[in-house]
Amino acid sequence: LYTAPDSCRGRCQEPYSPEDECHCDAECERHRDCCEDYYRHCRDEGFSSSWDAITDQELLQVSEQLYRADHNKARPTDIAINPQYQASPDETGDQEDRSPQPLYKYVNEELFSKPTYASFIKLLDNYQRATGREEDVTAEELREQDNFLREVMKTELMKKLFAFLHKKNRYGSEQEFVADLKEMWFGLYSRGDGEQDSSGFEHVFSGEVKKGKVSGFHNWIRFYLLEKQGAVNYFSHNFEGPWDTYPDVLGLQFSWDGFYKEVGSAFIGSSPEFEFGLYTLCFIARPGRA
Repeated sequence: LYTAPDSCRGRCQEPYSPEDECHCDAECERHRDCCEDYYRHCRDEGFSSSWDAITDQELLQVSEQLYRADHNKARPTDIAINPQYQASPDETGDQEDRSPQPLYKYVNEELFSKPTYASFIKLLDNYQRATGREEDVTAEELREQDNFLREVMKTELMKKLFAFLHKKNRYGSEQEFVADLKEMWFGLYSRGDGEQDSSGFEHVFSGEVKKGKVSGFHNWIRFYLLEKQGAVNYFSHNFEGPWDTYPDVLGLQFSWDGFYKEVGSAFIGSSPEFEFGLYTLCFIARPGRA
């Protein structure tokens, strides 16, 4: 349902990008760099005809729609952060704590009682952070996954995303979409020696440790909860978004039980469904590409 990087499935008339392994734009025949299945997909009607491709402009428009539909995001009074030291590019790898205070001064934890937040937080303790160790998924954890998907699909934001993808012939029904969300986010894969040790959700939201370094871990709620427990130590930030409300964006350096994250970018104050929906859109529209 999403695209292999060496296929034109779902990519007909997609803008040229030098990052792509092969191309599906109108010029690829002239440049002789079309994907092997260009003629099969892009010359026939159906899923991959040119009007089903997701253009850069549509990506921008839908992302803005999701942003406006994030009714569960934090209000300016819900969060107070203390970014302290701003690291230069050549300081991010120093592993030096230049900020004596925690990043979060205040979070209104009433946010966490909202259904999408509450069901999201239940998922965070379901993973072994070390890569190379097989994940053991219990029946209760599967129920928690289903409950989270059920809650996010009740939101206007995820309904807008489904409506767009349905219009683009990616999914015939909401049931099909939810089944694919479960596989793309919670389906296990290997990060090394064949063990089923990772998933999209674990990497992006919960965080992993690979070869002694923090990998993934891009979620503000996860950071706040671990910082409150004393498991995360904030060191500095190298980027702060220019916005005066939430969600904001921060690029930060931190230590997680002694494991270092050199640059961890994160939305601050967005709802779980906003990140979940936005990253899903990116993965379906531009898999393996920027």
